[in-house]
Amino acid sequence: MQKGKGKPFLEVFASALHEDYRFPILEIFAFLYALGTFVFASFPLTTSTSVSGEFMAYGVTSSLLGMPLFVFIILIFKNIAYGLGSDIEKGIIQTFFSYPLKRRWVLSAKLLSALGVALLLFLSIQISALYVLAPDVIAPNIGAVLLTYAADLSYPLLIAGIMLLVTLVLRRGGLALVLGIVLYFALRIISSLAMFVAFAIDSPSILQILSVISPDVVLSMYYHSLGQFVGGLWIPTFSEVLLYVGASYAIVASLFFAAYLYFSRRFGL
Repeated sequence: MQKGKGKPFLEVFASALHEDYRFPILEIFAFLYALGTFVFASFPLTTSTSVSGEFMAYGVTSSLLGMPLFVFIILIFKNIAYGLGSDIEKGIIQTFFSYPLKRRWVLSAKLLSALGVALLLFLSIQISALYVLAPDVIAPNIGAVLLTYAADLSYPLLIAGIMLLVTLVLRRGGLALVLGIVLYFALRIISSLAMFVAFAIDSPSILQILSVISPDVVLSMYYHSLGQFVGGLWIPTFSEVLLYVGASYAIVASLFFAAYLYFSRRFGL
């Protein structure tokens, strides 16, 4: 950001915060995060393996991701569609273009509110709850906890990136929201069917392709010692887990990079 441009950036950011989290939106979502986190928490029963600490940390973290993760997805979809999308449809974004800011900083301020604040709220509540529920398990295995969040958040961020591009290209937040919801559920259904087919025809390649866009699949197999359940169809190594998580975020980053490029050079009103 250029020197002296901090105040306009903060003005855009403050405007986005007001739009995305005006009362009682923030309070409702924070309550749902906390409620879902404590209600759905569960603990693996086994502690007999040499990696039981990591397995238990993964199990506890995964159990907290059900309802809260879905609530997080609703929040970021809403922010992109009715935050940025509404500003585009109403022409408010044109006012921001009159500020002494480059376009990429306008988009950064909007995304910092739409995604950054939502992610900070989600992770702060979740990780705080983990330390309350299982401090002896979480503290020594914080790497497994963070890796679990990275793997599970990749897929929602992928859909968010697609929604962002659609919002910018079509200039219609409502259409982007519908597309995002349809994509989320459609890909989840396809993923379930793909896993069933992979096990039925004994094909690990289907699982490997699926793990590129949804790396929680490969992480689950790694921590649950896949060979014990499906006869060794695919037992990924830790290096493979990192590779698939990295590949998924490379795709996410490319989507957001394309959105920045389009917004900076091609977007017009």
